[in-house]
Amino acid sequence: MNSSKKTVLITGANRGIGRETARTLAARGFCVIVATRNADDGKQAAQEIAEETGGGVESLALDVADDVSIQSAAKFFGERHESLDVLVNNAGIFPEGESSILEVDRQAFFRTLTTNTLGPLLVARFFRPYLEKSTEGGRIINLSSGLGQLSDMEADAPTYSISKTALNAVTRQLAASLKSKGISVNSVCPGWVRTDMGGESAPRSVDEGADTVVWLAAEAPQSVTGQFLRDRKPIPW
Repeated sequence: MNSSKKTVLITGANRGIGRETARTLAARGFCVIVATRNADDGKQAAQEIAEETGGGVESLALDVADDVSIQSAAKFFGERHESLDVLVNNAGIFPEGESSILEVDRQAFFRTLTTNTLGPLLVARFFRPYLEKSTEGGRIINLSSGLGQLSDMEADAPTYSISKTALNAVTRQLAASLKSKGISVNSVCPGWVRTDMGGESAPRSVDEGADTVVWLAAEAPQSVTGQFLRDRKPIPW
């Protein structure tokens, strides 16, 4: 790949908001790394996005719920790339059938926190050395949710909501810890989007959901950090 291009790694980029982000940034000339839990899904998505956009797209096997997988992916990345300009922590799960925080299954709760909260943190930690080498300052973008807002939280989707609230805390901690390294870290609420997770009745299109992510990756001032954003504007935590 052309080393003069910016490089972006997007987890869970084989579908939904992650794929739309990958497609848009590839069309803008980014070197795009499609990181997916299933290697075959990633290869297929990377090929399709490359054919559609004419951009440089690679695939990378990475399971955000597996420490060994994250570490192996970071090592493999480092063998092919010297630096990483943008990390988009998009992969996540939405547990179905939850009725109340008083009844959630312990293991299901841990699985959601591992995937949605700890996973993005560990990906950021293992890929940090490459983000620090970005010539214009690295960027980390965490896909959160309005359901994680403490300012407006209700009883809906308890484990998912809590995992996204905790991810917002991870965002704040990383932003403070990496500021001296020139790395910006932000959370994004994409809104209710028509994806496999959001369903067909969702009011927002996938490109609307990806818009703020793309903006943070490609256009936003590097000084924007430690924020929770929707439609390119800060919203309450």
